[in-house]
Amino acid sequence: MKKFVTILAVGLSVVLTSACKPDFGEKNYANRAEFIAAQIHNPESKYVVVACHRGDWRNFPENSISAIESIIRMGADIMELDLKMTSDSVLVLSHDGDVKRCTNFRKVFKDEPGKSARISDLTYAEIQMLSLNRAHNVTVDSIKMPTLEQALRCCKDRICVNVDQGYEFYDQVLEITERLGVTDQILIKGKKPIEVVAAHEAAYEHNMMYMPIVDIQKKAGIKLFNSYLEQGVVPLAYEVCWQDNEDGAFDDACKKILEQGSKIWVNTIWASLCGGDGNDDDAAYIAADKDSVYGQYLEKGVSMIQTDRPEQLIQYLKSKGRH
Repeated sequence: MKKFVTILAVGLSVVLTSACKPDFGEKNYANRAEFIAAQIHNPESKYVVVACHRGDWRNFPENSISAIESIIRMGADIMELDLKMTSDSVLVLSHDGDVKRCTNFRKVFKDEPGKSARISDLTYAEIQMLSLNRAHNVTVDSIKMPTLEQALRCCKDRICVNVDQGYEFYDQVLEITERLGVTDQILIKGKKPIEVVAAHEAAYEHNMMYMPIVDIQKKAGIKLFNSYLEQGVVPLAYEVCWQDNEDGAFDDACKKILEQGSKIWVNTIWASLCGGDGNDDDAAYIAADKDSVYGQYLEKGVSMIQTDRPEQLIQYLKSKGRH
């Protein structure tokens, strides 16, 4: 009798889990990256896209292949990365313009006083002499700074990619994405005027997805945001940044974006980008109720979130049937 009850309980659990699991039609796509791109293109999708800031930098060196592999295993949707170019024109993944913080540069070049640590002054061969540091400044000898091509080969068909610092290299990035067949899986963003972006894209038959970054409480950001609204140009999404919620600027921007038929991307990576204390990943981490932080964004129609705590956010979204 006990065995029957156990089997019945397990069976009921499976039925309930299946019933609660959202179906976003992922099986209808050739691969996961194609599915994610489709959600980005669909303003009606209820799926919330999770972007990971520099990958899983809490456990691996930021912007490394290991950090990418980790977030893919978590079930994240977008790898956010930053680009720099070496002196011999190789695109590598790095947020900083120099390698002092993220590598063991000082140890490797200790016998060369005055040696420039700027990536633009180093050759790719010199970059490969260095090892990457984890967040707590421990060098991992086996992990090197990857090239953009190496990173995209790792991401291909498995996860979409957001090129953050890199619009200045648009031509070079596009050449690589076209050669690898991943252009449709790449989202690149920037603060350029509409006319500049349009002229750039007109030079190619096939382009990456593009998203403007608008800080809705700063003069330049307000001007850029208004230009999209006034000209009736509808991007796939806007990355929205704001410093406080006192003037209702964020609420107003969300309303206008949704009315326009676009999507809203917010950054919960630190408080100054999303309205101040109590609105970011760390606030959610210490909160007993994650809904007190992340719920406000879902209520306002946000469907793309960049996070520094992907496992936490994905778990929350799954509990809401949004991932």
